[in-house]
Amino acid sequence: MKLALIQLDIVFGNPEKNKQNAQTLIEHAIKQSPDTVILPELWTTGYDLTRLNAIADPNAADIRAFAGDLAKKYQINIIAGSVAKQKGDKVTNTMTVFNRKGECIKEYSKVHLFRLMREERYMEAGEADGLFSIDDVSAAGFICYDIRFPEWLRRHVLQGAKLLFIPAEWPAPRLDHWRTLLTCRAIENQAFVIACNRAGSDPENQFAGHSLVISPWGEILAEAGDKEEILFADIDIASIDAIRNRIPVFEDRRPELY
Repeated sequence: MKLALIQLDIVFGNPEKNKQNAQTLIEHAIKQSPDTVILPELWTTGYDLTRLNAIADPNAADIRAFAGDLAKKYQINIIAGSVAKQKGDKVTNTMTVFNRKGECIKEYSKVHLFRLMREERYMEAGEADGLFSIDDVSAAGFICYDIRFPEWLRRHVLQGAKLLFIPAEWPAPRLDHWRTLLTCRAIENQAFVIACNRAGSDPENQFAGHSLVISPWGEILAEAGDKEEILFADIDIASIDAIRNRIPVFEDRRPELY
């Protein structure tokens, strides 16, 4: 599977400019014939949380039209990062996934809200899993802070997930945590980790960039810098079972004890 991670420099609180920029970068990525394109967290608005009532996406209708049309036009899968989805008087941090026909096959709302960026003041936490399948491969989606909860990711792997997609807005001061946590999640779950972070800054934060693709063996297969860019990587799905057979972690679990 060939991946294209769109590491955007997000324009604070400006969905139209961000959609224009994302479309330009996606259309540039298409020249390399990726199977799957990935966008970062809250990429249409950034963390302009105080204005969500004005700029959130009602029922995720805008992202469904935007990403669905591009997925269908170019016959690609799109992990459309996450957007601020407004439903009634509630807003969630919601990832959408589109197949090659442009159909939205999954919505996942961030389960673990990040207090350091005041998400819990403006958003509702999700209550459902992130499982889906693309090109007949079992996968799961998580959002940024979720990676600090290994039990949440492991639950999905135990239900078959082999690809772990993670859009994020991870700040630069904790870049070492980003690399370490993602590598651990790949090794302990013997799964591919595909993590698309944002670049740039907003009025309060500098973001790390450094989107990553990590193998089930913990090898960094591709890593971006700290600027806006498209990160490409090829992954071998068959290697997952080979690695799991080499060290049979899941067969040796003792769930009756923990």
